[in-house]
Amino acid sequence: MTKLIEIRDLSKVYTRGKQKVEVLHHIDLDVEQGDFLALMGPSGSGKTTLLNLIGGLDTPRAGSLTVGGQRIGEMSGAQLAKWRANSVGFVFQFYNLMPMLSAQRNVELPLLLTKLSAAERKKRAAIALQLVGLSDRASHKPSELSGGQQQRVSIARAIVSDPMLLVCDEPTGDLDRESAEEVLSLLGILNREHGKTIVMVTHDPKAADRARHILHLDKGTLVESVLA
Repeated sequence: MTKLIEIRDLSKVYTRGKQKVEVLHHIDLDVEQGDFLALMGPSGSGKTTLLNLIGGLDTPRAGSLTVGGQRIGEMSGAQLAKWRANSVGFVFQFYNLMPMLSAQRNVELPLLLTKLSAAERKKRAAIALQLVGLSDRASHKPSELSGGQQQRVSIARAIVSDPMLLVCDEPTGDLDRESAEEVLSLLGILNREHGKTIVMVTHDPKAADRARHILHLDKGTLVESVLA
């Protein structure tokens, strides 16, 4: 198997006034291409910080973080933004959809950073919505969709640029169980049938059980790695 993510001796420190808080302590981790990894742990354990580092939303203080052959800590802000747009799809707990735009237009948003024509953007958005089972809701605005449907739109937006990596931060945290199961089933299909590598932060053991591996963090330290 090919390593997509390689982390060595990774640390992250935030400064609050004169106080320095080390959120992650000397993390070592490999994630294979095509894996589905769940990150679990109590609040404040560093899960979301690690996820943000893997997705290029933040940079490490010490150690090395390589994703798809790119050293995250060595890229400029502009390089990192371009890399994220091409390589990473983001799924958040609260969907982050634009309320005045249709589902189709919301899914197209990441493609506005590319040189694709309007027709090609529309075509790719339609394919992404079809993959998540929402072709018939393309013209609907977020307020006209259920929570589960909104999260599926956000997943379509995450995959529309065909990224190599999906990072998901509590993707079922705001959903009822039935909607959560639909979203988790969709993530499983994207992993198994479309080869997407997924790293997911979750507090939900049922969500974590859908992953291939479960990794536990406690106080910024990797304490356990479990085969799912």
